[in-house]
Amino acid sequence: MAAAGLGVKAAPFTYAAHALAAAAAVLVLVWCVHFRGGLALEAQNKNLIFNVHPVLMLIGYIILGSEAIMIYKVFPKLNHDTAKLTHLILHAIATVLGAFGIYCAFKFHNDSGIANLYSLHSWLGIGTISLYGIQWVFGFVTFFFPGKAPSVRRRALPWHALFGLFVYVLALATAELGFLEKLTFLESGGLDKYGAEAFLVNFTALVVVLFGASVVITAVTPAHDEAPQGYEQIPVN
Repeated sequence: MAAAGLGVKAAPFTYAAHALAAAAAVLVLVWCVHFRGGLALEAQNKNLIFNVHPVLMLIGYIILGSEAIMIYKVFPKLNHDTAKLTHLILHAIATVLGAFGIYCAFKFHNDSGIANLYSLHSWLGIGTISLYGIQWVFGFVTFFFPGKAPSVRRRALPWHALFGLFVYVLALATAELGFLEKLTFLESGGLDKYGAEAFLVNFTALVVVLFGASVVITAVTPAHDEAPQGYEQIPVN
């Protein structure tokens, strides 16, 4: 899980990740509020209900999940127990907000008479949030409470980190499919393919790709030269 051989440290990538996260959050809000009319949980215009979905999935799920992944690299000198608790809490909040974001998509479909779970985006979305929840429960039981023996945690840690990155990349891929699917629907309904909104959606998706890449590089890059093993510098007792 380390990238010490690249001769780089995590800090520059954490800065890039946070800048790109801020840009992605602003862009998705501009899209859903300015171009799509706003956000609502109950509305005559059912599209306002759908708009909650991309906002929560990007800001509440992916960005908060990214912060949980990067916590050990953003604050390398933070007390380990504090960092571990913050990691756990951020992932829990991301899971709840992601689940609620999926609920909003189902609510939009049901209120609009649209079928559910017919696309690859929806299949991956359900699968990803399920794996995310399983990963959280595994981490809670193994590393937090009641906590397994140190030898068990030591063996489980690399697999926990690897599987976490796999689920994270899967979430990014699902988000990209979501942008593509929604933009395709909008363009089929008459949206100008070369207009400002289409450009904004594509640019937002591109920013999310760059953001995700920065997070993944941060996760596998050492925080310090003297800690070349990435996540392995985290004590397990």
